[in-house]
Amino acid sequence: MLSLALLTLKARKGGFVGTFVALVLGAAVLSACGILLESGIRAGSSAERYAAADVVVAGRQEVELTFKDLDGSTVKESQPLPERVPLRASSADRITGVDGAETVIADVGAPVRLVTGAGRPVPGHHGAGVEAHNWSSLGLGDFRLTIGHAPRAAGEIVLDTELAAQADVRPGDDIRLMSTSVPRTFQVAGLVALKDGGAPRRSVVFLADATLRQSVPEASVQAFGVLAAPGVSPHRLADAIRSALHDDTLAVHTGEGRGRAEFLDVTVSGSNLVVLAAAIGGNVLLVAVFVLYATTSLSIRHRRREIALLRAIGTTPGQIRRMVAAEAAATGLLAGVIGCPAGLLLVYWLRDRFAGHGIVPSDFGLALSPLPFLAAVLVTVLTALVAVLSAAHRATRIRPTEALGEAAVETPGLGRGRRITGGVLLVLSAGIFVTGLAQDADFFTLVGLANSLVLVLVVAVAVLGPLVSRTAVGLLAPLLNRTGVTGYLAAANTRANVARLAGAITPLVLAVSFSSTVVFAQTTGLRESADQLRAGLVADHVLTAPSGVSPELAQKVGDMKQVASATGLVRSKVVAMGRMLGAQESVSLSAQGVDPRALGSALDLRPREGNMKALSRDTVAISTTTASWLGLGVGDTARLHLGDGTPLRAKVVAVYERGFGFTDVTMDHDLLLAHTTGKVDESVLVRSAPSAPDLTQALSHLAAAYPGTVLRDGLAVDDQLAEQRANAWVNYLVVGVIIAYTAITVVNTLAMSTAARRREFALLRLSGTARGQVVGMMRRESVIVIAAGVGIGTLLSAFPLVLVSMAVSGTPVPAVPGLGYLAIAGATAALAAAGTMLPTRMLLRIRPVEAIGAKE
Repeated sequence: MLSLALLTLKARKGGFVGTFVALVLGAAVLSACGILLESGIRAGSSAERYAAADVVVAGRQEVELTFKDLDGSTVKESQPLPERVPLRASSADRITGVDGAETVIADVGAPVRLVTGAGRPVPGHHGAGVEAHNWSSLGLGDFRLTIGHAPRAAGEIVLDTELAAQADVRPGDDIRLMSTSVPRTFQVAGLVALKDGGAPRRSVVFLADATLRQSVPEASVQAFGVLAAPGVSPHRLADAIRSALHDDTLAVHTGEGRGRAEFLDVTVSGSNLVVLAAAIGGNVLLVAVFVLYATTSLSIRHRRREIALLRAIGTTPGQIRRMVAAEAAATGLLAGVIGCPAGLLLVYWLRDRFAGHGIVPSDFGLALSPLPFLAAVLVTVLTALVAVLSAAHRATRIRPTEALGEAAVETPGLGRGRRITGGVLLVLSAGIFVTGLAQDADFFTLVGLANSLVLVLVVAVAVLGPLVSRTAVGLLAPLLNRTGVTGYLAAANTRANVARLAGAITPLVLAVSFSSTVVFAQTTGLRESADQLRAGLVADHVLTAPSGVSPELAQKVGDMKQVASATGLVRSKVVAMGRMLGAQESVSLSAQGVDPRALGSALDLRPREGNMKALSRDTVAISTTTASWLGLGVGDTARLHLGDGTPLRAKVVAVYERGFGFTDVTMDHDLLLAHTTGKVDESVLVRSAPSAPDLTQALSHLAAAYPGTVLRDGLAVDDQLAEQRANAWVNYLVVGVIIAYTAITVVNTLAMSTAARRREFALLRLSGTARGQVVGMMRRESVIVIAAGVGIGTLLSAFPLVLVSMAVSGTPVPAVPGLGYLAIAGATAALAAAGTMLPTRMLLRIRPVEAIGAKE
């Protein structure tokens, strides 16, 4: 069968081009997603400050939640923690007592900001900021003193060479260091560099241990570096430390794991990358199944005569299935092998785009191994097999005489099975939509139902394709009849070949419905977020800084007579247990800390119920979205984990409506600030008093004491929506893949359908029809295909978008930019027109007497 399959592929290579290209694209995207997935799991960077340590003990940068699944089984889920988990200094004694541990050194540090004497902020490497560490931790890493001496006096500091070059300072020069207060002046005592001479990944300064505790009071123990005794292997020592500590909040690292302990941004972005890669890969696989089923179904339909003849001469259904399976396996294997190198190029492009949107660091390293490529090839082959065997099911089961009859004349109507299946899917779709309308207060249920609804509707249209096509023709054909002979011929052809028309319409429906739902769900959410931000920010002045605002600035601003209220605004994330469609799952929620006294005057979150000013260290306010997800209301107790893993049981004192523009959870400013890594505010919101002369000048003068701080009239909406825009970009990427797949499917489907009409075109021309009339006929047929595909796709997307809009804004009208819709509809229409008209013009170049005698 393999040799027969290869011969068939050679003879019908034109019919397999579309399938092959779709498989190549699928293999490329799947291999790229596989590399991203593996890179996220193995995320890390070579250790620098911990490179000399045999074992590193750090906080476990994830929290694990346990809950019951729908079937009663126990499930554990982990969520990454965005803030560095601090360690207790007393843990050093327990580690020191472990057999094989020769030296234990605590690494104490905190993010800081450097300022030149002229007041110019000094950015860190790649703009990632600067960290201050204790001098005694230098022995844990690859740094060496290149010039000068260690920091001995209270006012001395050591910089890495690249940072010193950016600040244009040398030993003996002064530089100012700022943490959570006004800058303090230090004298550069020396410079350090990595032993290999390269620039460190994270810019660093070193202070004497006592100086660090006094000058940077927010500094905490970030890790313990352990040097093993002679003859003790790092892995053996690590196992002994784990047994001695027996603490789930701590992680013990060796080898590459030391880099993950050192660089928190790589660890957190790696966890996010796993989720993104899985989401993109899942969507691609789903669309690939639709696409390949459509292309293989068309290919099988065009081979009806061949299959019928094989059945008539005694070929069994099993033999035919093995033949088409061998064809699919050979095609899938070749496509996978070709697609994987393209995936390698694609993954670097994706990495750069992710870095540009702040999803991963700009120097995020990719983990390359054969596993993603092998998995991509295997999935590509399996997808091709599933698609071709599903498409060939009917063709291989009917009796030979029936097969010959169907090969000659297209089967009218739908089979009973397809009618029943399509009806069930339509009823299910209606049930999902009605359920969504009844659950209009539950945001996440509505979004989940919307995603399910568009999928079920597209499958229903695919199952009921001929019936949908017949309905579309019934509506559009009368209009074509009024356009002369060519219109009459187009109408007659579409009536007689509804199955062929369905094969052309279904991919267009898939493209328009999926793309519109994904894109306009994002535009709806972004519109609502921007509206809430503009309405909720009552403050008339905002103080911001690229690397954060010192918390004491808000206190000083609040004491000014011209100020009615002021609050520092700090942001982080919290982890909780949510519920969607009856199933529990761990969720990561955005959180903000504010001064409760400023709520309503500087920041209006539009409380629905409760008292926002009752915020304290043991209370929280939550958005309506979060209330629906967590199943909480005023008076209930929220069980949360703060960004550094600290558990918090807090009473819900209010539920507010403007969560999309701001955050899911709002809590006391000092409580949240204490559990962040940087211990700085994102901004300071200021509401002026009724008569506030010279407030702008006074605020500018005060901000000048904190270099880098700028005064604005309001929050920059684009900056506040940066994370949402990054998530939207990922969804647009998925849409791009869908459009690319649709381009392959539409062009291939229409080209194959058009090419199969060679004899029909020849007969029309021999009977006196002019070439221009044939072109006009095909142009009008393509109008029916485009109008039906775009129209039905638009209709199908309307229902899930209504649910999304209800979830986001409480109104059934989504935000649909006209240019965005025209881009989706126009691109789809252009593909459909090209897939029909280009093959038509090529076929019309063949002399009719030659075309009429050509084989099928």
